[in-house]
Amino acid sequence: MRLSSTCTAAGAALLGAQVVAGITLDLNSHDSIKSAASTVAHGMMRFYNGNVTGGIVGMLPGPYYWWESGAMWGSLIDYWYYTGDTTYNSFVTEGLLYQVGPNKDYMPPNQTKSEGNDDQGFWGLAAMSAAELKFPNPPDDKPQWLALAQAVFNSQAIRWDNSTCGGGLRWQIFTFNNGYNYKNTISNGCFFNMAARLGKYTGNQTYVDWAERMWDWVENVGLMSPGYAFYDGTDDTINCTQQNHIQWTYNAGVFLLGSATMWNITNSPVWYDRTWAIFNATSVFFSPTVANVMYEVACEPNGNCDIDQRSFKAYLARWMAASTKVAPFLTNAVMIKINASAAAAALQCSGGNDGTTCGLQWTKLGVWDGNTGVGEQMSAMEVIQSTLIQSVAGPVTNDTGGTSKGNYAAGTGGDTNPGAPTGTITTGDKAGAGILTAVILVGILGGAWWMVA
Repeated sequence: MRLSSTCTAAGAALLGAQVVAGITLDLNSHDSIKSAASTVAHGMMRFYNGNVTGGIVGMLPGPYYWWESGAMWGSLIDYWYYTGDTTYNSFVTEGLLYQVGPNKDYMPPNQTKSEGNDDQGFWGLAAMSAAELKFPNPPDDKPQWLALAQAVFNSQAIRWDNSTCGGGLRWQIFTFNNGYNYKNTISNGCFFNMAARLGKYTGNQTYVDWAERMWDWVENVGLMSPGYAFYDGTDDTINCTQQNHIQWTYNAGVFLLGSATMWNITNSPVWYDRTWAIFNATSVFFSPTVANVMYEVACEPNGNCDIDQRSFKAYLARWMAASTKVAPFLTNAVMIKINASAAAAALQCSGGNDGTTCGLQWTKLGVWDGNTGVGEQMSAMEVIQSTLIQSVAGPVTNDTGGTSKGNYAAGTGGDTNPGAPTGTITTGDKAGAGILTAVILVGILGGAWWMVA
């Protein structure tokens, strides 16, 4: 694969510097890219203990929350898709099936007291990717990938809440959880993304209509700015009249792929313009000092990224790359950023005892920043393997070779309230993929220095 001739001088300098430190990565060599992704994947899986005594199948140990386990399985589906390496396939299948819950909708009893719509959404999106990318199907007597994605979608469609703010999904599912009054963008974005992709995969207009409905709500309630910046969320106790203007990479990414898919379905100039506008607005997430290198603008510069936020770049990289398969007009612009970010990420993977542990701040070229964790590994792996997007086939549908079995009625039974918790839910109990409610409300009502306007 050749890099675009429009790569910047800074990007070219990065490519030339890769052999100096960190993981060796030659973006002109598929074998080199696959080897680098393999090294990072191995480093990520060292944090997983669900296959050993004392671990829980499908779940990362603390301090990682349940949602990030689903996100990790999604990243390993991508890993198989890009590299063809089946090393982790059995772990992926086992993990995704073990956590489905008794109603096969990713509402397992060990999580429902603290589970948010965004948490469930990340597991559903992993199942959606498995269906689209033809990840090996589960045994016939087990839940199937498409049906699991449909179950998550259906269970969330039932939760659409017109009682405040004219609709949308709440962050938390049950009333007793802190954050129930917060309608956050990632929960609604996951639903929009899944609706669009289910519409494409199945050809069912109902999903497309739901995607349109969600887009309109997000726009009307002000979670998306006129310049297509996506904000963190809004408080329904004030009828969503104010928004938390913090921007995260994953919110932009989840809407980018959803919008690109809607363009692919409709071929509408409206969705074409929206897709370009979302992509252009992602410029806030690329360093002003190291050209085209991704960073988490709300927390990286001041070292305040929490456990969740350290994984967010993985999803922007994932969904930017995937967008090029359904909206090819994005390809050149996306790949300039993916290639430069991958080169920088490889350089940052130069720490730890093995000399290949990945840090967080890719803009610190070749100097490991001392950070380490699942999020750091996942982000580096996703952006590195995403450089192979032009060499793999696009997502399948029911009409183009898809083999995953669906169930349109999955997840329509409604939620079973697990009952009030026996004690106060603490910060450690929370499974939310976003920032905690107390911090959110400070951002809405008092402003936050790390806000991005």
